[in-house]
Amino acid sequence: MSMNDASNLVTRTGVIGLGAMGLQMARHLVGKGFEVVGFDVDVDAMKRALGHGVKSCLSPAQVGAHAEVVIVMVANDQQVEDAVARSGLLDQLASNSVVCIASSCAPETCRDMETVAAAKNIGVLDCPVVLGQEAANDGTVTCYVGGDERWVTRARPVLMAFSRQVLRLGPVGAGQIAKTINNTLLWACMAANFEALTLAKKLGADIPRLVEALGHGSGANWSLSRWGKSTGKWSEKDMDVALDLAQQAKVPMPLGGLVDQLIKGINQDKMKALLS
Repeated sequence: MSMNDASNLVTRTGVIGLGAMGLQMARHLVGKGFEVVGFDVDVDAMKRALGHGVKSCLSPAQVGAHAEVVIVMVANDQQVEDAVARSGLLDQLASNSVVCIASSCAPETCRDMETVAAAKNIGVLDCPVVLGQEAANDGTVTCYVGGDERWVTRARPVLMAFSRQVLRLGPVGAGQIAKTINNTLLWACMAANFEALTLAKKLGADIPRLVEALGHGSGANWSLSRWGKSTGKWSEKDMDVALDLAQQAKVPMPLGGLVDQLIKGINQDKMKALLS
C-alpha cells in the first residue's frame, strides 16, 4: 500500500438513522473493524445500537465530528435534508469526507445535498440499497450508487461492509433512479404473482409445489421465489416516488398507476394465505 493509499484509508464511520436498516448497516461496519458512531432521534434505537458496539452521539453534527464517511438512513426527503443540510453535520465533517444517502428519496434531493456539500469539499453519494431486510441482516444488499468516482472510491470499502455488490450507475441521483426502477418492477411482479396464484388456488393447484415449479420456468421472478416472506411495507412510498418522477418527466405509466392501486390490497398475511 502506498503512502497516498494509506492516507485515504477510512477507519471512522457514522450512521444517522438507526432503525431496522440503519442498525444492520452499523452492526456490519462494527463487525468489519470500522469505528462506528451513530445518532437517532429514537432513544431506544440508540440503546440497541450501543449493544452492537456503536458509540452514541447526541446529534448529527457530533457524528460529523467523529466520522470520515457518514451513512444517512432516514425515512424521507425532509429528514435527509434536515440530517445533511440543517443539522450542522457539514460544518463538523472534515474536507474530503463523504456523506452517503442510503435513504430512498428523490434524485433531486440528493443533487441539492451534493451542491451544498461541494462548497466544503465534502462528497455526497446517493446509495440506496435493495433486496430487503433479510439481505440487510445478512450484509448482502445490493447498493446502487450515484456520484463522482472519486467519492465512490473513498466510500466503497465502507459500503462493501454491508453489501454484496456496490454498483456505480452515474452521477448523483443515478442510484435513486435505479432503485425506483427496480422497485417499480418488483411491485409489478408482486401484483402479477398475487393475481396468478389466486387463480391457481381457485383452480385447485398445490401452491407451494407450483411456486417451486414456476421457479424453473419463464415466469420466474425474485418476488415469487420469496413468496410469503416479503412484507410489501414500502410499496406505497416506492410507487409514489416512481409516479412523481414519471409525471415530472411527462412519461405515461398506466401500468404503474394500476400497480399502485393493486399493491395496496396485498399484504404479507394475504400472500402467506395462498400457500396454505
